[in-house]
Amino acid sequence: MTALTSPAGTKPRTGPAERTRPPRFTARRLAPYAFVLPALLLFAAFKIYPIVQSFVLSLYKTVGGADTFVGADNYARLLDDPLFWTALRNTAVILAVQVPVMLALATGLAVAFDSALLRGRSVFRLGFFLPMITGLVAYGLIFSVLLNEKYGLVNWLLGLAGIGEVPWLVDPLWAKISLGLALTWHYTGYNAVILLARLQSIPTELYDAASVDGAGAWKSFLHVTLPGLRPAILLTTVLSTIGTLQIFDEPYILTRGGPDNATLTIGVYLYQNAFVYFDFGYASAIAYALAVLIGILGVIQFRVLGDRK
Repeated sequence: MTALTSPAGTKPRTGPAERTRPPRFTARRLAPYAFVLPALLLFAAFKIYPIVQSFVLSLYKTVGGADTFVGADNYARLLDDPLFWTALRNTAVILAVQVPVMLALATGLAVAFDSALLRGRSVFRLGFFLPMITGLVAYGLIFSVLLNEKYGLVNWLLGLAGIGEVPWLVDPLWAKISLGLALTWHYTGYNAVILLARLQSIPTELYDAASVDGAGAWKSFLHVTLPGLRPAILLTTVLSTIGTLQIFDEPYILTRGGPDNATLTIGVYLYQNAFVYFDFGYASAIAYALAVLIGILGVIQFRVLGDRK
């Protein structure tokens, strides 16, 4: 038998065992991980560790200056805590009343901002968005001055119109209304801009087809605009729900949760337990209960408003 030889000028083929594989770890392959590593370390230090430590803390209670393991007692305590249920009810009222009103106003503003009949649309868009960039503490203080019962500008204007003083921040009902007004002023323009961005992506051919079919402005809004806005409505609803359930700055600055706990929210109650009563274990349990509630409501909203396909 004659041995197989390779053609002239070519190297003989080597078997699979003789092939050289590139090294698994090289500087080029490790470079992306090196760039990502600082961000991962910061995320682990300032996000993951506090979340885990907060859960561990919720299993303890400070007794006599020492942390004592109590298991799920802090979570069981939530069920029998009337102030927690009061805070949850107040938050639910804001969520059920203020958020729909705000999103309805934002939808109307988005349609107006997109209308060719409106002159100076850019000025109006900027004007309604500006409240969003105002600091929470700053605008809370502004509203506390404007709505002051004795010296506030709002009651002064009402007096000029022949209307008596309104106890904006000292009456339980009016305090809730004041909080809703402040939230609506601050966040409506922000949501309107989100809805406007989605509105401008709806093809004009759909409106032309609706017009050919005899649909007026109202039917076009119901059957073209609203279905087209569904992704943006879902986004703004979820963001508004999360923000409302975590609301703290506005009720704390305006009323400190009063009067008579009328504006006590979960965020304010959590703060009181952590930094007034120094019951960090119970405050951590409240935080985790709030996180679970946000997750449940988020899933429900995605089921109801999300793409049904």
